[in-house]
Amino acid sequence: MPGVDVQKLADEAELNRFHYLTIAWLIVIAMLDGYDIGVTGAALPAIMADLKIDATTGGAIASASLTGMAFGSALFGMMADRFGRKISVALAVAMFSLLTATAGLVGSPIVFGALRFFAGLGLGGVLPILIAMATEYAPVKYRARIISLAGFGYALGGIAVALVGKGLIESYGWQGVFFVAGTPIVLVPLLLRSIPESLPLLVKRGRYTELREMVNRFAPDYPLRPEQQFLLPQEEEVKAAPIAQVFQEQRTLSTLMFWIANFACLFMLYGLNTWLTKLMVTLGYSLGSALTFIIAYNLGAVLGGTGGGWLFDRLHPKWVLFSFYALSAVSLVTMGFGVAPGLTFLIVCALGAFTLGTQILTNIYGGMFYPAAIRSTAVGLNFAAGRVGSIIAPVLLGWLVTLNLPPQQAFDVIAVAGVIGAVAIATINHNISASAHLAEAKGKAARAYGH
Repeated sequence: MPGVDVQKLADEAELNRFHYLTIAWLIVIAMLDGYDIGVTGAALPAIMADLKIDATTGGAIASASLTGMAFGSALFGMMADRFGRKISVALAVAMFSLLTATAGLVGSPIVFGALRFFAGLGLGGVLPILIAMATEYAPVKYRARIISLAGFGYALGGIAVALVGKGLIESYGWQGVFFVAGTPIVLVPLLLRSIPESLPLLVKRGRYTELREMVNRFAPDYPLRPEQQFLLPQEEEVKAAPIAQVFQEQRTLSTLMFWIANFACLFMLYGLNTWLTKLMVTLGYSLGSALTFIIAYNLGAVLGGTGGGWLFDRLHPKWVLFSFYALSAVSLVTMGFGVAPGLTFLIVCALGAFTLGTQILTNIYGGMFYPAAIRSTAVGLNFAAGRVGSIIAPVLLGWLVTLNLPPQQAFDVIAVAGVIGAVAIATINHNISASAHLAEAKGKAARAYGH
């Protein structure tokens, strides 16, 4: 009896309760991640005043969590491929929740930075695993739109931190927004029960009872027989260490281009994430008004991420992503020229759509590019390379702020990264991607059956 190709079955499944529950967790965890990542930037003016530090030091402590995220992206991506997604996601959430809440109790910049570094390990580990999970279980025809919902959740987290900040910081101090970040710890037992495990891992370890349960959940109408065996597509078989596999089968250049694109995008994203509030205050807005622009930024990200996901499912994903990088540079330069006050809200929305929205789409494309068996590792390494940009940006922009240069020049510096990212994406060889191979296989099958 032929074996069941579980990945093909997942690719061709129809949306059902299992998928909707997985999507819900995708959004919730991404929202928690987005809140925790944004908390330092939202509170940075108040933190700088309370801890009596200058902008350069403020940028450095903001980069502490981003440095941790660089290590966490690679570490947790490899952990998920080797030990499973359930334990990896639960551990990551527990780490960033507890350590961020603890950071609200300290008064030393050094201790604060150390706690944010270790919280960053968990923060950096979550998204690569979520992208790999969604790519693996989402039906192909809905895949990009479903993965883009991670960006929707991330943006909701950014909006939440701005709303909580407006309510707490001016009245009770910056510590309150950090204490709120500790509440997700209560979700850890639910995560251990609900997060779906990796299909390649279950097949490789012969955990057939769990596989049957998973198949019955995501493809309940499939006539699965008790004696039926499970298999994966040949390209999903890992014959060497996952890191080595990332660079094999002509993927080296494209992988390096993903790293450069992630570097550029995260430079833009965390430069704005950390300093947008402060830059808007420098432009003459009150702290409350500046936090409103954080909401505008994340609303734009929702539109950019979900709209881009819709375009990914209909147009060539590589060139959709290229366009987003190019438009990120355009929107940043527009901000650098200076805009009329009435247009500022719209321009900041555009910044969110084409910087945070672009990062969402970069994650989607990375998940589509690599085979499932190495997907968490590959996406994690992409994130890790990108985190270098996220570390540099807050410090570099903090230094520019200390020079008392016009804020518009900071936007121009960030715009350069958008151009670099566009060039990197244009260089990626889409023809060797897993999604291209899947489309080719479907085309051959359709021709064989005369369709």
